[in-house]
Amino acid sequence: MRLELRQALADCDSVLDVGCGPVSTLRCFGFKHLTGIEGYPPSLETAKKNATHDQLILGDIRELDRLFKPGQFEACIAVDVIEHLTKEDGLKLIEGMERIASRQVILSTPNGFLPQRHAEKDDLQEHLSGWDTKEMEGFGYRVIGILGPKKMRGEYHRILWRPKFFWGVVAWILHVLWTRWHPASAAAILCVKNVQKDRNR
Repeated sequence: MRLELRQALADCDSVLDVGCGPVSTLRCFGFKHLTGIEGYPPSLETAKKNATHDQLILGDIRELDRLFKPGQFEACIAVDVIEHLTKEDGLKLIEGMERIASRQVILSTPNGFLPQRHAEKDDLQEHLSGWDTKEMEGFGYRVIGILGPKKMRGEYHRILWRPKFFWGVVAWILHVLWTRWHPASAAAILCVKNVQKDRNR
């Protein structure tokens, strides 16, 4: 997924990482300014200790319009976040991200509803909604399959079969050969929308 993210975020200098969590793969991408917003205080404190972002904000991701200005960031990205919201709040998140991004909006999520429970009390890890390929394409997103076949992964995207290393390699090979290009059969989806092009139509 890193390569796909790099390509989607090419030439973007200011990025908002929505629901950034305690760690971030984005910090090694070399953005001029990377902002993270997180709603779970312990995760935010860990992110601060890890210096994952140039700026970190404790806030409700359902209220992006109140916290940020239209077009404030060139790109908004939410990695494995939207499924933790209800359908209504997820739609609100998408609308908010599309307003405050001037160029690209990127979301990754399990392909369809994937049951997941809390790891700790109030950690916001429970899954409340599902989002699939057809739905995201209907919203105008280009959808890429990630993590290999859906049937190979369970809660937290963990490989279901043993030995996990072997089946993890198999999942990667199948991703390269098939599920990347056929996202409806993938375990997860990466959804990319160029909002700049949409506004110029």
